[in-house]
Amino acid sequence: MANFTIADIKALREQLGTGMVDTKKALEEADGDLEKAVEILRLKGAKGNAKRADRSTSEGLVAATEVDGKVTILELNTETDFVAKNDRFIALADKVLEASAAVAAESRDAALAAPAGAQTVADLISDEAAIIGEKVELRRVETLSGDHFEIYLHKTSKDLPPQVGVVLAYSGDDAETARSIAQHISFANPSYLSRDEVPDAEVEKEREIVTEISRNEGKPEAALPKIVEGRVNAFFKQVSLLDQDYAKDNKQSVAQVAKDAGLTLTGFARFKVGA
Repeated sequence: MANFTIADIKALREQLGTGMVDTKKALEEADGDLEKAVEILRLKGAKGNAKRADRSTSEGLVAATEVDGKVTILELNTETDFVAKNDRFIALADKVLEASAAVAAESRDAALAAPAGAQTVADLISDEAAIIGEKVELRRVETLSGDHFEIYLHKTSKDLPPQVGVVLAYSGDDAETARSIAQHISFANPSYLSRDEVPDAEVEKEREIVTEISRNEGKPEAALPKIVEGRVNAFFKQVSLLDQDYAKDNKQSVAQVAKDAGLTLTGFARFKVGA
């Protein structure tokens, strides 16, 4: 006769979120010992995690929060949009974000090592993945400092949590324009704040490419320097936020819009699920 009751099964399921059959089998194997049943279920979940290691995680969410004058933003991934909108996955993201922000994590590794209750964030994710039944992966984390922040989270589908997240750090008082620039970042996807931040090697590579393209187009050799510089400037307008044409008025640069609003942009982060 089994040394457990229906109430024991219910309590264990509520604790771990496991299925009825798996929970009952674990209690049978543990001869009704709840602690041993928990261990059996966690080991089973860990084996499932190992089998899912090579699976793709292209769905998920982006979340951000401000703590002690800093903003932490993260991307948490899973395999399907069905799980991405599940309450348990969203609650996990909240816990991971809270733990990451508490240590002002500036990298994925720092976030994974952060304490989350009696365990690390890495262990928390592993345990929850075992219950959820899909591979769950913390893809990236960044923490920004600044005088003020604008956090913009964008839903690409009303049925899903935010898929694009932007944090803009700035000084100044025009919060409305700061929010508009954050929305611009979500759309325009700059890689750097200013052209000064673009690595020299990346600029030189672009210069080599546009020089070759210009020559292949038969441009006069004497005109090449001017043509190449024009195309390099166009490259800066793609990758540098301050050089970009402002999405709401392409006759102005983002730098001009910020200046007119009395804003100094000091940093940003943009995460898009799966990108």
